[in-house]
Amino acid sequence: MWGKGKKRFGGGGGGEPAAKRQAAGDEGPSESAEDGTVVAEISKNKKVSVRNWKGKVYVDMREFYVKDGKTLPTRKGISLQLDQWKILKDNIKAIDEAIKENA
Repeated sequence: MWGKGKKRFGGGGGGEPAAKRQAAGDEGPSESAEDGTVVAEISKNKKVSVRNWKGKVYVDMREFYVKDGKTLPTRKGISLQLDQWKILKDNIKAIDEAIKENA
């Protein structure tokens, strides 16, 4: 559990969080190993990418923001290892059914 007054994630109170790496910019998806390959843009600032980090493949779903003309990742997102991705993929039908029941 997080202590009182401590923020779970870094970043200042009033602006965008500091980025650790640069993501794909306006020139299109990056193909470097660090940035990953953007597979889908879910919305203007949400993207799904596949990347290799420390020898493992991850499916990364993340929000981005623009600063000084560069598109940078936020801490808002999730990285799934391949086994986690397979579990999610195998349960898409059940997720769709639950969405229909709750819509």
